Amino acid sequence: MLAYPSMAEEVVDREKSDGVPRGELTSNQFSSSQVFPGTTRRYSVYVPAQYSADQPANLMVFMDGSNYAKSDGAFRVPEVLDELIDQQQIPTTIAVFVDPGVIASTKPGASDRSNRSFEYDSLGDRYARFLIDEFLPVALDGLNVSSDPADRAVCGISSGGICAFTVAWERPDQFGKVLSHIGSYTNIRGGWAYPGLVRQTKDRPKPIKVYLQDGKDDLNNLHGNWPLGNQDLAAALQFAGYTYKLVITDGGHSGKWAAEVFPDALRWLWSPDAESTHLPSQETKPAWEPHPDAIAKDDVPQGTVERMPPWESKIFPGTIRDWSIYVPAQYTDSEPAALMVFQDGERMRDVKGRWRIPIVFDNLIARGEMPPTIAVFINPGHEKSKPRRGNKSSNRGYEYDSLGDRYVRFLLEEILPEVEKRYRLSSDPEMRAIGGSSSGAICAFTAAWERPDVFRKVYSSVGSFTNLRGGNVYPALVRKTEPKPIRVYMADTSGDVDNAFGSWPWANQRMASALQYMGYDVRFDWAEGYAHNADFGSSRFPDAMKWLWRNEAHTPQYNTQDDLRGDLTLLNLLIPGESWNVVAEDLGFADALCSDRVGNLYFCDMRAPAIYRVDAADGSRRLIAKESVSGLEFAPDESVLYGCQGAQNRVVSIHPRTGEVKTVAEGVKPNDLAVTREGQILITETGARQVTRIDPATGDVTVVDTGITKPNGIALSNDGGTLAVSDYGGEFSWMFRVQPDGSLDAKMPVMTMRRAIDPKGDFQFNRPPPYVSAARGDGMAVDKRGRYYITSEVGVQIFDPTGRPCGVLPKPNPDQPLTTCILAGPGHRTLFIAHGSKIYGRKLTVE
Repeated sequence: MLAYPSMAEEVVDREKSDGVPRGELTSNQFSSSQVFPGTTRRYSVYVPAQYSADQPANLMVFMDGSNYAKSDGAFRVPEVLDELIDQQQIPTTIAVFVDPGVIASTKPGASDRSNRSFEYDSLGDRYARFLIDEFLPVALDGLNVSSDPADRAVCGISSGGICAFTVAWERPDQFGKVLSHIGSYTNIRGGWAYPGLVRQTKDRPKPIKVYLQDGKDDLNNLHGNWPLGNQDLAAALQFAGYTYKLVITDGGHSGKWAAEVFPDALRWLWSPDAESTHLPSQETKPAWEPHPDAIAKDDVPQGTVERMPPWESKIFPGTIRDWSIYVPAQYTDSEPAALMVFQDGERMRDVKGRWRIPIVFDNLIARGEMPPTIAVFINPGHEKSKPRRGNKSSNRGYEYDSLGDRYVRFLLEEILPEVEKRYRLSSDPEMRAIGGSSSGAICAFTAAWERPDVFRKVYSSVGSFTNLRGGNVYPALVRKTEPKPIRVYMADTSGDVDNAFGSWPWANQRMASALQYMGYDVRFDWAEGYAHNADFGSSRFPDAMKWLWRNEAHTPQYNTQDDLRGDLTLLNLLIPGESWNVVAEDLGFADALCSDRVGNLYFCDMRAPAIYRVDAADGSRRLIAKESVSGLEFAPDESVLYGCQGAQNRVVSIHPRTGEVKTVAEGVKPNDLAVTREGQILITETGARQVTRIDPATGDVTVVDTGITKPNGIALSNDGGTLAVSDYGGEFSWMFRVQPDGSLDAKMPVMTMRRAIDPKGDFQFNRPPPYVSAARGDGMAVDKRGRYYITSEVGVQIFDPTGRPCGVLPKPNPDQPLTTCILAGPGHRTLFIAHGSKIYGRKLTVE
């Protein structure tokens, strides 16, 4: 893999020296934020002994401040500053140490909730606004601090590291220096995107100076690979022309090793003559020879290649493309053949070029090292109205680099039916493969990712998992999506291309690491040197085919040792071999799932109308009432069920045994509901854009929140101290603190929902893929560990108790709506979903 220089031994300046003037450290508390409402945080301010009020001091702000400031910690920043300021190795600097916010519980028995991840890991200017507009004016009151961004730095560790970078990135007019220790440039909340964003600024780099430290054995978990994330960011900073330094130390996700180089980091950060890390180009041109299996042999039966008439597409209107079909000598229409589709096909079928795929297939099929396989070689489309420039196809980037299912639909709806008119193809997805090189490789992966029911084998050489059109999102998606049954071969080299769209070597390493973490059947062949061409990939291609088509069954291997306390990876939630099972079918429209303490499942068929109970022990179903409700929840004593009847402008109670229905409150249009331990009912009124509290004892109705675009699903945390509300019309789900009287505060968009790709959107170069504007967050549930399950357009989205995304379980049927979910059954260990005309269930490991 690519190598970066390690840090040499440094003089440690963390011990107190006799005779060195000591600065003063004062502590306080801040609890008046409007940016992060309801939060309280500790902070302290260090003022050096050399500070004079008539001379503006430099400023350095430390996130996770207590960790940096404590005298018995790893960093001991006040002592280091004392020493370096006294030695005149850094300027006179005031340091502010600020902790992340905490939302203190106000209900008996409820726990405080940390706001650290939301504040630190989120991209955007929210935390910068908090620092600049709210906090620093208070913390620095009475102190003379320079307003020159070159005199102001931000520092943090882990999530605090990416937070520091985000602050300077968003507000380089305020902070011109960044010190990041083991920074979380991963997918905790989207930080994976920074390398692509940095590269877009090459023509106009932001005026920030960046020091990155990471440990060579840092984390590799559900959020990402920390060493690869930091090195990918470093490569982007170098490409875009930033002043930066990357130091790879020993150790893992700890401040121990960062603290050892901390004094030197400060010297570099504040030095006007600091030099950047320089990473030399890795490109080489080794001699190429064809693989022995890419050489034709006289004693091997040869297949035929049939050139097909140029194809004019309907899915890509106005485009035309050349294509051909390879048929092995062993093909007979008495047996369906395996299939492999190659993008940039005419180049890959050339028997005098690098790939020579017909020859390779002849040799491997003859030896029984792959099944008789029909290969489809298809070129990208070219707009008929445009003249060709050489052999380039004008529609290649749009077809290949775009995410979503458009290209695979083109194959399934247009090309493969033409092939099947001539030849008998296997319908078994295990007998269907797709491959390509560069943009053709990410295209192949996208096809299998979107339709693993059709393609389950992927070949990728120098794959463009970069930001050509948003493909750099894939490592993040892979780690937080239920694993798909696909086998993936990848090849890349250290000499691959590094340009405005990304670093191919780092992108491929991040992709391979994600697939390996999630237990995929993946092989990644790597070499030093080479370039962005077919030399390395073609030299390994026959071996790749043997591996890809091998009969060996794959047993997933999971390594979650790097998951920290609080990390709730999908790998520990999903049970191997367990999938969705139909619990009820042939319903009009399923909705309103809920459960009692025993685990019995309750649901509504809204079009029957009917409310049913499914026994947790034997699965028997019993009719409760002939009513239509969009939300159900038990009262705390389980004496009645409360139901939402928006069409009748009321909330009702339903006796679970007799089915007796009574009106609880009128004049409301409820969509869904949650019930507090005190018996208060909280409903979402989607059309009115509000959350409303109902006192069932009196029928009193009080609006407790307004402003969410389309409030829909609603659920309480296990301790009752936090309320979560999904938004059918936006990209967030929200959290509130619940007060003892049932009122709400501390409202924040803590859960960022995954949105579907807009199939009609504009896939632009060097930009994220076009997403639909709304995630369609719907019904929700909470498990024993406090995870939130939210139904949406893309499936069931799962978040940890602080709102960090854990992953997505895709819908069983992409064409059916997913309206709500609940944990029920024995031990409440089965997740049930209302999915159009059916209800599904699957067992999980929720403890």
